[in-house]
Amino acid sequence: MSLLIKNGEIVTAGGRYFADIYCEDEQITAIGKDLDFDADEVIDATGKFVFPGFIDPHVHIYLPFMGTFSKDDYASASRAALVGGTTTLIEMCCPSRAEEPLEALQLWNSKAEGLSACDYTFHMGVTRFDELAESQLRTIVADYGITSFKVFLAYKGAFGIDDAELYATLKLAKELDVVVTAHCENADLVAQTQAALVAEGKVGPEWHEPSRPVTVEAEGCHHFMTFAEMTGAEVYVVHTSCQPAVEAIVAARGRGVKATIETVIPYLVLDSSYTERPDFEGAKYVMSPPIRAKEHQDFLWKKLADGTIDTVGTDHAPFDFSTQKHMGHPDPNKAVNADFSPRGEAADFTLIPNGVPSVEDRVNLLYTYGVTTGKIDLQTFVATASTNAAKRFGLFPRKGDISVGADADLVIYDPAYTGIISAETHLMNTDYSGFEGMEIKGRPACVTVRGQIAAKEGQFTGTLGRGKLLKR
Repeated sequence: MSLLIKNGEIVTAGGRYFADIYCEDEQITAIGKDLDFDADEVIDATGKFVFPGFIDPHVHIYLPFMGTFSKDDYASASRAALVGGTTTLIEMCCPSRAEEPLEALQLWNSKAEGLSACDYTFHMGVTRFDELAESQLRTIVADYGITSFKVFLAYKGAFGIDDAELYATLKLAKELDVVVTAHCENADLVAQTQAALVAEGKVGPEWHEPSRPVTVEAEGCHHFMTFAEMTGAEVYVVHTSCQPAVEAIVAARGRGVKATIETVIPYLVLDSSYTERPDFEGAKYVMSPPIRAKEHQDFLWKKLADGTIDTVGTDHAPFDFSTQKHMGHPDPNKAVNADFSPRGEAADFTLIPNGVPSVEDRVNLLYTYGVTTGKIDLQTFVATASTNAAKRFGLFPRKGDISVGADADLVIYDPAYTGIISAETHLMNTDYSGFEGMEIKGRPACVTVRGQIAAKEGQFTGTLGRGKLLKR
């Protein structure tokens, strides 16, 4: 299929200009003024922006977690992503410590292969490090083209690794030229603080943030940076939520550490008051690290604008409110177990599955509350939501750019659109939206994946199963 996009304003991380784009055989084959091709389909993009397809560098689709499973599969998640302008997903493959890495990757890939409508790849979770794990990690990099690892300095006993394992992982990554992404907190401090709060009867979702305060996140970042400095590995800190954490990473950059900083869209448009909402509504916003006070949100926007923060992901982790989030309800009559039947015993905030469903809304929220408010410009928008992730994770210029030879992943964006976010209309497979009632200004009018139209005006029009595993 061939596609000609005419009269749009092309915006990349490097600039903006008016030109036509011709796509054939899944790639961009020509860019220029007044292109004249006999295309199978012609789209008039007058009055609209044309962006490179957006990349979400941090999602969870298949996720066994905290006694339950995430609600999306690749059918629902890839449809939602595409309607929202995201054409490539990078999922966290998160085995338990008991699982072998290669078997886990094959399981995670089986959930996407033949089902995803958009292209995808993985960060390979390293949840233990021994001789067998090392051997399999080498195979995963060489045979599957997975060139990023994921480590947790949190969730002790589940995903978390100790310092010896962290050091060995970073040394291997340095040898293999692999980027190590990390969830940075101090797991022991979290455990101690949570136990103290629960003992005091502080069991509601409003106590989640005080149990993992900014100092705990900053300490985790400093700890990770120390190991990166010692090994020389390139690192990427996921879902950075607050000023002290960013400052710890920036200080390490000053010492020569090659560190990339990610934040996620909930931190940019929500604040800690959401977890204080009555009637257990605050549970909808429980994620880790927690959503912070408003001053941290303002700081994150400024650091996006000046280039300190490199990428905006989602940490998409979809769980239903009425059942799964209620696993942590302190009222025994309302708490449910993992099978979603009444628990009949007291629970607390430590049992609330962490995550905010957001893969569908990231691009529109970033545009609405970043670009239209003047907090960031269009080029920064494209860089942080697409290009920088493509460069960091070995996808550029195939992804994250509009250039001849790049994959024809394109988003024709209508800045005149206005609408309201609601769980009643979203495609994510959850019973609530963390952004319910928020206004958006602008949305994708048309989204293509390798030259095929996959979404139009808020409707999925693509092909499930067409997505490819990207070897990087």
